[in-house]
Order: sequence, then C-alpha cells, then structure tokens
Amino acid sequence: MINWINRFFGTLLLFSVPFTFSESSGTSDAMDIIQRSNLATVYAGDDGRAQARMLIVDKQGRKQMRQFSILRRNVEKGGDQQFLLVFSRPSDVARTSFLVNKHPGRDDDRWLYLPGLDLLKRIAAGDKRTSFVGSTFFYEDISGRDIHADSYEIIQQNEAQWTLKATPKDTSGVEFAYYHISIDKKTLLPIQAEYYDPSGEQYRRLSVRKTTVVQGLPTIVEMKAENLRDGSFSINQMRNIEYSLGIPEAIFSERSLRMPPRKWLQNQ
Repeated sequence: MINWINRFFGTLLLFSVPFTFSESSGTSDAMDIIQRSNLATVYAGDDGRAQARMLIVDKQGRKQMRQFSILRRNVEKGGDQQFLLVFSRPSDVARTSFLVNKHPGRDDDRWLYLPGLDLLKRIAAGDKRTSFVGSTFFYEDISGRDIHADSYEIIQQNEAQWTLKATPKDTSGVEFAYYHISIDKKTLLPIQAEYYDPSGEQYRRLSVRKTTVVQGLPTIVEMKAENLRDGSFSINQMRNIEYSLGIPEAIFSERSLRMPPRKWLQNQ
C-alpha cells in the first residue's frame, strides 16, 4: 500500500487528529487525503518492529515461504525513514538483508546483502519496481512510493471510503499508466490499489486482507499482491508488531547488514 508495505510494513499514526473533507473533488483535497493516509500507514510511532511471513505462489501454483524481521525508524515524521529487513527462513535465504534509507522527493538509497556470496549490492533506482525476493511485491512496496511522484484526483466516494486516481508525473521509471487507490475514511488506511497499463487494462492489485489495533493504532497485518495476467500472488502476514521502541540510528548501517542486530530484531 501500500504509497504502501509495508505500506508493507505499513504502520500507522495520527488518528487523534480530526479529519475534515470538503465536497469539492479538487486536487488539493485529493492530496490532503493522500498525505494523511501516508502518515497513518507508514509513520506510526517513532519507530517500529515486526516479524513477517510471506507466502509466494507462482503462475504454476508452486509455493514458497519466506520469514523475515523488519525494523523501521522515522528520521522525520512525514520525511526521511530507515528500514532494515533480515530474512530467517528458509535456510537458503537466511541472513539475507535489505537496508533502505528513504528520502521523499529524491531517490532512496537501497542495499541488498547476500551472505552466501558475502556480496553487498546497491539496488539502482530503476530496479525499485522489480520483484522483491521472487514475490509479486516490488521493492517499492516495501519502503513505500514517494507520494509526490504522482498527481491525484478523487474519482469516487461513499460513506466508507474514497477512491482516488494516481497518475505518475514521470512515466520513465514505472510500468503503470495510473492506479486507483481506495482509502478507508475512518482509519485512513489504504484498502486496495489497482494498477493499469497504457491500454487501460488492470494487470496488478494490492489488497489489505486484515487489520488490527496495536498500541491504539490501526495497523495492517495482512496484504496480498496479485499479478492478474499470470495468476501469481503473494500474501504477507505481520506478527509481533511493536511501536516506539527507541531503536538507535546506528542500527541502520552496513554493519547491520552483515551482522544483524539480534537484540532489536527479536521480540523481548
């Protein structure tokens, strides 16, 4: 969502602030909704931790399971963030790790560490919309798309939700022509995102399957990413979610890619 994952790790904030909405469907209203949803989905607390389990089903119906831990730290609310993901299962990907320094308004810094090769690989900006560890989630789904990369308009609403159309300002780095995102009016969480190609065909869908409340904050705990062309899909479940732990900035470093910080990755 999941801007989204964590949208994927998507974890939440700002529900004590009253949300007002004018009946106009102008761009300013649409951007206001997106900004508030972004804060609610991605910036909960000062930082966060969770364990994730991802089921990957390919177009032949073959299944794989991935397990990993996620740490997130907000450098600035609504601004820069840091993410660290460390895989624990299966054994062939154990200790594979992924570090993101997210910079809204410019390219993020992303690194992938492959322990079997002792290889630290920088992920190019152009690779952010490619498959994340063989799943139907993209790298960009993990750390979230920059909300300023798209323009928005409200195309539909009812008592429960808004549906907005998002169009990329620069199409050179994306495979979609536009996407529709539905946002819950009560929680400001994204419900679903549908991606369309230049011909207007829907080819990809992200959907929230389950939410809960953690430390008073509505939180996404299960998401599904689907390739509608070949039938492959991935389901990500989040467990043991905690917020505002006081995770140090130094944890988000190259050292942690090679030597994962077990104290912070494991729930106490």
